[in-house]
Formats: sequence, structure tokens, C-alpha cells
Amino acid sequence: MIYLDSGATTMEKPPSVAWAMAHAVGEMSSPGRGNYPASQKAMQTAFSCREAAAELFGVPSPEQVVFTSNATHGLNIAIRTLVRPGCRVAVSGYEHNAVTRVLHSIPGVEIVVIDAPLFRPEKMLEGFQKALRRGVDVVICNHVSNVFGCIQPVEELAMLCKKFHTPLIVDASQSAGILPVSLSAWEAAFVAMPGHKGLYGPQGMGLLLCGQKAQPLLCGGTGSASRSPTMPADLPDRLEAGTHNMPGIAGLLEGIKFVRRTGPERIALREKRLTRRASVGLSRLPGVEIFTDENDMVQTGVLSFRVKGVDSELIGEELAKRQIAVRAGLHCAPLAHRTAGTLETGTVRISPSVFNTEMHIDIFLREVGSILRENTKKTV
Repeated sequence: MIYLDSGATTMEKPPSVAWAMAHAVGEMSSPGRGNYPASQKAMQTAFSCREAAAELFGVPSPEQVVFTSNATHGLNIAIRTLVRPGCRVAVSGYEHNAVTRVLHSIPGVEIVVIDAPLFRPEKMLEGFQKALRRGVDVVICNHVSNVFGCIQPVEELAMLCKKFHTPLIVDASQSAGILPVSLSAWEAAFVAMPGHKGLYGPQGMGLLLCGQKAQPLLCGGTGSASRSPTMPADLPDRLEAGTHNMPGIAGLLEGIKFVRRTGPERIALREKRLTRRASVGLSRLPGVEIFTDENDMVQTGVLSFRVKGVDSELIGEELAKRQIAVRAGLHCAPLAHRTAGTLETGTVRISPSVFNTEMHIDIFLREVGSILRENTKKTV
């Protein structure tokens, strides 16, 4: 199979990820639950993972790195900490359901959507500035759109939020491990990310970088402050009730080590070269509309396209029959599609990883061309 859906989850991992997970299953128990070797190994591995993440993402203290089950989990913690009934919240027009559905679940929240054309970060920034001047309680923005790969002006937005004394939540689901992410430089309230995408860890793991205290979603045992009837006040224990996913943490640690060894810049360049190759090839096919920009600085290695008169999900299904994995439809981000004008058609998205090759892209292009020719014959 040729896997081009790393925007959903990276399938091919460094071999050390699976090895570390298997080792954790047989050698580690729960951190903070005992003085015996299995518990101590777990404690050291968990701390090493927090430490590695803190160094990669500009977090002042490893204790500010909280383990979650995924980015959605982290975003729920962040949003429910800062957003109260009746709050006014500004979001980009390219947010995932992991943001919008949480906001819609809180009574009376006014959602101010900042619409801006694709690949026009200056327009997005202007929209947020207007919203901040009018007054909002919280700002939420993804660093990179999961549908179109457009890079949002998070650095500049962070400075605006600081100027207006407004807390910022960043969804780094598509940027962690690829673009520079820094909790301290942004002075963000929270930054949420998955462990299984650009960090090459396993599913079931995520990170929440905390620039402030947060309200727990779950309450229970933490291995600390056991006499207290309430959750501990200090991070990370306050947000980590229950038994830790040690195989996931061990695997994530190895994924982060891989990213740091390889270098996020090299990974980003590799992915962009592959999507650029795909973009050039798709542009030669009849009826194909590609969502990209000539300026490489405003897009990562995520590429969406659609074909006039051909259902996007049909293309995805036909590629799957040919053992090529892509994502087609609305990508759990109907707001992004509405903003870009693709809500009715959806798109086909390719998102390669550092393990993909030029040959994979060439085979993908050949098969898309074959699908379109076959569809033309059927409609004649």
C-alpha cells in the first residue's frame, strides 16, 4: 500500500517506536505508584518524554507537558478551562470539529469566525485584529489547516493576543514536528497536539502544553496527594487522573527523538517537495482544481484537490481499490470547507510523510489519471 494520509495519522514509524512500546508492556508498570523497578522505569520514561517535548516545543518546565489521549482531548481541557457560558470566542475559519463542537456544547457561547481566503495569512491576521478590538474573551487558532495545509500567522497572532490581554489556544495538530512550535515564545495559554501525526508516535497519545493552570476533565487517582478529596493543584498531576498509557508514552518518546534527530525543517522540506511534485502532476490532468499557492512559505506538505463533475469520495474509493490511501470528503472540518468554498464537493487530500518517495507520488498521479479517464468513458 502507498500511504498518503499522514494528516490523519502516520502509518510508517521509526522501528524504535514499536520496540519501545513492546518493551514498556513487559518492563513498566505505573509511574508514581511504587518504589520497585517497574514503576521507577515508568517514572523515568514518562519524565524523559516530557523533557524531550519541553525542549522541542519551548516549554519552560517538563511539568507543563501533560499527557493526553489525543489533540481533541487536550483541546477539550483547554477550551473548557477558558470558555464559560456566554463567552465570546474568536476562531479561524479553518478550525477542526475538535474545536467547533466543543464550543457549540457550551451554552451561550458566541463564536466569531474569522473568514479569510486560503493562503492569505495577512487577511487572517487583519480579521483577528478587528475581533480583538471589538472584544473577545478567548482566541483559538490552528497552526496549520488539516484540509489545505495553509499556515496561519500564529506568531503574529500571539503578539496581538498579548497586546489585548486575551488568552490564546493553539491547535498544533498539523504542525508539531514540522514547523517551529514554542509555548514560551507565543506565551499561549495552551498548545494541543497529537502524538501520532508529525511526532511519529502511536495512536492514543497526545500532548497539552500548559502556559497556565487548567481545570481537569477527569478526576481520580494520581499517585500523589492521595489524602486530598480533590485533584492536586500542580501540573501535570492535576490533569492526569488514572493509569498512564506507558506503551504509548514510551513510543511517543522514541517518535520525538526521531523528529529531533532528523530535524523538523528537513521533514517539512521533504514533505513539501513531494506535494509540489503532486501539484505539478495534477495540474496537467483535465478538470482538476488544486488548492495551493506559489509561495511555499504559506503551505505545508498537505495538498487538497477536487475534480469538476467527479465526486471526491469516489476518487478516494477508487484509489483505495488501487492500494493508495488518501482522505476524501470533509476531513472533520466543515468550517474549513465552508470558508474555502468546497463544502458541497469536499476535496481529496494527500499528506505524505518523510517516509514517502517520489515514486509513490508518480504512481498516485498515474492512478488518478487512470480513474479520470475511466470516469470520462462512463459518462460519454
